[in-house]
Parts: sequence; C-alpha cells; structure tokens
Amino acid sequence: MNKEIIKKMGLTQEEYKMIKNKLKREPNYTELGMFSAMWSEHCSYKNSKKILKLFPITGKQVLQGPGENSGVADIGDKIGVSIKIESHNHPSAIAPYEAAATGGGGCLRDVFTMGARPVALLGSLRLGQLAKSRTKYLLKKITSGFVDYANKVDIPVVGGEIYFDESYEGNPLVNAYTVGIVKHKDIVIASAKGVGSLVLIVGRATGRDGVEGAALASTGLTEEAQKMTSAVAIGDPKIGKVLREACLELIKSGLAIGMQDMGAAGLTCSTSETAYKAGTGMEIDIDLVPRYEKGMTGYEIMLSESQERMLVIIKSKNLKRVATIFKKWNVSVSVIGKVIKEKVVRVKEGGEVIAEVSPAALVEAPVYTRKYKKPVYLEKLNTLNTEKVKQPKNFSNILLKLLDTPTIRSKYSLYKASKTTAKYISVNAGSDAAVLNIPGSKKKIAVTVDSNSTYCLLDPYKGGMIAVSEAARNLACSGARPLAVTDGLNFGSPYDEGVYWQFRQSVLGISKACAEFDTPIISGNVSFNNENPKGSIDPSPIIGMVGVIDEGVNPVTQNFKSSGDIVILLGKNKQELGGSEYLKSIHGLKKGIAPSINLALEKRLQKMLLSLAKAKLILSAHDCSEGGLAVALAESCISGKKSVGAAVSLNTRIRNDALLFGETQSRVVVSCKQKDVKKIQEIAKKNNVPLQVIGKTGGSSLKITNAGKELVNTTVVKLSKAWLKSF
Repeated sequence: MNKEIIKKMGLTQEEYKMIKNKLKREPNYTELGMFSAMWSEHCSYKNSKKILKLFPITGKQVLQGPGENSGVADIGDKIGVSIKIESHNHPSAIAPYEAAATGGGGCLRDVFTMGARPVALLGSLRLGQLAKSRTKYLLKKITSGFVDYANKVDIPVVGGEIYFDESYEGNPLVNAYTVGIVKHKDIVIASAKGVGSLVLIVGRATGRDGVEGAALASTGLTEEAQKMTSAVAIGDPKIGKVLREACLELIKSGLAIGMQDMGAAGLTCSTSETAYKAGTGMEIDIDLVPRYEKGMTGYEIMLSESQERMLVIIKSKNLKRVATIFKKWNVSVSVIGKVIKEKVVRVKEGGEVIAEVSPAALVEAPVYTRKYKKPVYLEKLNTLNTEKVKQPKNFSNILLKLLDTPTIRSKYSLYKASKTTAKYISVNAGSDAAVLNIPGSKKKIAVTVDSNSTYCLLDPYKGGMIAVSEAARNLACSGARPLAVTDGLNFGSPYDEGVYWQFRQSVLGISKACAEFDTPIISGNVSFNNENPKGSIDPSPIIGMVGVIDEGVNPVTQNFKSSGDIVILLGKNKQELGGSEYLKSIHGLKKGIAPSINLALEKRLQKMLLSLAKAKLILSAHDCSEGGLAVALAESCISGKKSVGAAVSLNTRIRNDALLFGETQSRVVVSCKQKDVKKIQEIAKKNNVPLQVIGKTGGSSLKITNAGKELVNTTVVKLSKAWLKSF
C-alpha cells in the first residue's frame, strides 16, 4: 500500500505492519479505511486507555459502567438514570450550527440506544474571546444549533456552562451532556448475540457526510483539516424524533437483542463492536443499505457517519413484528445481514466480498503510553506576587464588571429559546443544578456540568479534583445526593509531553475526588488534538454529574426568597487569588496557584447541605465559584423572579479583593429563617464545617462591609442589568 495513503489515513508504518500481521496479507483500500477509523484516537482511545483505567468505575449504584453507548446508575424504584457526554469540537469549528446540532443528537442516541428515554440536554462550551467577531459568530451558531435540534426532538436544554478564553480561539469545545431514564428491565446493550440473528439498519438513508469524521476528530485543526467539510455529518431532527420513539417501543417490546448508534466510523464501528462484544461474527451486504447519494463506494458506505441511523440485532422470527413497529413510526428499516459463528466482519457488494476482518482486529487497537513531563512554563505561571496586584478603589464597579464578563454573565439569553412539551420539565434550571421529575417515581434527579480550565492549566491535578468537587457541591446545594459521573476530557496533542502530563494529572485528580465522594465514572469521552496553529487549548476536563433528591426532600434553589432572612456562609474565606476570574478579567493575569481543595472538608460540607435540605432548614443555597463570594451573593440577590437585596457584614484581615473575588473552594452561601439559625449552627458543629452568620436579606441593594468599612454598595437593578445582559 502506498505510504502516502497510509499516512493520509492517520496510520503509522508500524501500525500498518500490525494490520498486515493480523490479516496475514495486505489490506485492500476499504479494509484499510476500516482500520483507520477504528484505530483512530477518536474510536480506539489508544493514547488514553491505559490512563483511563485509573478511574473508579464500580459501585453498588452502577447498573452499566463504561464500554457501552452510555452508563446507567440506579436511583431506586427499579429505575436507572443514563448519562453520557460527547464532544463535537473540530466539526463545530468548521460547520458550527450543523455540528452542534448533531453533537447533541448523537449524544441523545447514545442514551436511548440503552433503552432510556432522554429527559434533558446540557451543554458545556469553550470559546475564544467574545470581543472577536469569529467568536460571536461561533457562539450564535453553536447555541442555535444545539437548542434548535433539542426543540425539534422535544428535549429540554436545562443547563450548562460557557467559558471564554483566548486558548480556544480557532478550536472551540462543544460538549453535549444527555440524561435519560430507564427501567432496569428495559436496559439494552450493544451486542450481536445469536448465530442467525438478523442485522438491521434503521432510520435515515446513508450518504457521504461524515466519511472522514473519525479522522478529523483525531487530528489537529490544520488549514487542511478545516477544509474537510465532508467530515461533518448533517443531522435531521425530524427523523431523530421518530427514530427515538420507534427504538424505545422496540426495546420495550423485548424484541431487540442488541442496538448501537452509528456514530463515529458508522457501519464499521457498529458491526465490529457488537460482534466483538458477543464473541460472534457478522456478514452484511452493502447493496442492501439504503442511500441518498449515487455512486457511493464500499469505503464510503462503511465509513459514512450519516446521522439518525441505528444498527439493530433481532431474531429472524420476529422480523414481521419489528417491521410493524418501525412502519408505525414511519421509520425506514432494512435487513442488511446476519450474525454468523465465524468471528469475522464480512462485507459484500454485488455478490463479492470487499472486506473481511475479524472484529477483534478492528476493536483491539494498539494501546500506547506516551511520554509525559511537567511543563517548564508552569513555574512562571504559578508565580504571582499579589503585592504587585493593585486593589481597585471602587469594588462596586468591579463587581458589576465581573457580573458582565462573558464567563460569569447569565446564559439565559442564549438558551431561552429552549421549548419542550415534556412532562418531566426542569424544576429549577438556572440554579446550581437543574432538577427533573422522574416518571414513575416520587424521587427527583439533579444534573450539572462543571469544570474550570484555568485551574487545570495552573494545576491539572487540583483542577481535576475541583471540577468533581464543584459538580458534587452544586448537586448538594440543590438537595441531591451525588450519584455518578460522565466525563468529557478535552486536551491538546497526546504526543506533546506537557499535554500528556496535564491529561494524566487531571485523571488522577478526578479519580481521587470521585473515589472520595463515591461517584464512579460510568461513561465518558476523550477528545485529544484540540489545538490550532497558536498552540494547545487549556486542559479542559468536563464533569457531568447526576444526583438523586429523595422522596420528601424539596429541591433548593440559589436565590434569596424574601426580606428578613438570615444569610450564612458555610466554609471559610481564605486569601487566594490565583486562577480567579477577577485576576483574569480585571488585571489581565492568568496565573498564580490554583485554589486549595480539602476533599474531607468538601465531603462534610456536602453531607451538611443534604441534612439541611432534608430538614427543610434552608431557603436557598449557592456555591462560591467563578467571581467568588461577592458574585455568589449578587447572584443570590438577582437570580429569582423577584430580586431581593442583602446587607452583609464580614470581619477578616484578608485583603479586600481576595475576600470579595477570590475563589476559595468549599464555600456555600445559604439563607434561612431567624428561628432556624441555631439548628443550622448545631448541624455545622456536628459536621465540623466552618459557619459564619454574615447578614440579612432585604432592601433594594447589595451592601458588603469588612471590619466596618463599606466595600460594596450597589442596587439590585444595576446587578441585574450587568448579569442579564444579552449576548
């Protein structure tokens, strides 16, 4: 095979030799394409698999861990919650509207393929500086694509996060996080069991879109890569909606042996993986694959990533009943092959065999451990002389500026177009976590997605721990017990020793925190090669977490409810400025030491929050994250339907800007009735959690003093105007 072809397909000469050894012959062009896709980083995780084994993935709540389309955790009542994060980064740089739509659509299919009904969609986005016209264009197109697809398939967009930083210019990150509900008995996995079982392709016809999708996702965004428009698959939400309903009905009927979404590498991935898991083989005839483009080659058909397609395995005797279900929903269904005893994926066209490869050869890609080394630039980045950071004269103006920064500002204007008729609508989207009703249960679930890439740049180990801690804290603030995690790991090139060190350290930090909180990782996604000619993105491990609100516990929201309530700070203020949004936005400094994190204290704090919610002692709870204590207080004043002011009095020797805007972890602002303060203090003492009564709600302004000196005094009207400013 020509060396240029091998290189173009993303394979090394050494890997090509491995392929020849496995086949005991030269591969043909179609077979080489199949290996290229399946051995790409996007499909095989060949550069991350060894490191990912560090993750805690087991627990009594785990019904299905990593290795399937999505993970499933038990919430009781014989009901599971299915969660999955998927990235669609490089395609979103090329065709932002279409790629964001299909990113969300593909993640939805990962969930309903398991038999779970999707109930919520969240987005985690990273873009360049908003002042740039290209960033504004990408933001508008990505959010519109995301919301439009969700609306057309009738799924609510209930939350998420959007960060802005120059490191993402030219390489945006678009991570979709989907949540679904499934009865234990309806869980289906992607397995081609039963020799003689029929192999069906259902849904949309196949075209050339997405043929190079896996390859694009496994390279950097070079000028050549940005011209790969054929690598971007185009979705069709109208078909996606009926496909979902047909597949869920099929699963409920008990007629599906196995099912897999045709995402990356299309037919190649779905046939080889389902056969591999079952220890069987598969023979298909691509002449039977419906297509909407003429003259497609076997290579194109096997690697197409046309959206809204599923591979379904059924018993031959059930074909008529299965066809009836898909006809009811007006979904195309075609028998394209059968499960065979011989452990090969045999592809026929026009009566001839055009590819024949064992599933194991395709699925068992080579696994590497890349060299890693702590970057030398970290010493300089971690050095911050706070004495040279000049404190502002007007802290009220700084608070307003921070509320207006794109990262902190409310994202309501971007997602307000999300509409749904679903009965499981969000109870409190917009607070620390979104809360959803569960059909068939008196429990609720809370969902959140979190990360701070600046912390991960300064200290990826600590940043990984903080990402998990904040996600769990957000759930606890809402009254939910943290249950399980799905992760989206977004990094630069794994061949860069500094990047691989960041990746490894982040995984170690995430693992440590997940083990501490008993939140196993049950699904996820790795996206490497997120870089552009200017360099790599900041390390961005995204944590999607789900929690359970037990029967009888009312969800807690972040906004102050009425005048005269007591404001309490749980946790302790520290003089920490490193990695803060304040330093970055106000002083132009992205440096320092990332905030410290004490996992034992964090765990006690979360336990206390759950006790307070269960006892109905708190009216609101909001964690201190980007922007620090002042921003948390401001958001508590203005994030409800009616704004409520507050007067806060602090007494500390911490420098004022660190007190107001430092991002010390494990702090939560709560409000309560005066009569409940003593009980809360007793619970804090029992859990060994620092507590300060810091103020009272009321009035039309937020006032903050320290040691008797007024630092902030501004109206809730001004706070709202800054925070709710449209994008």
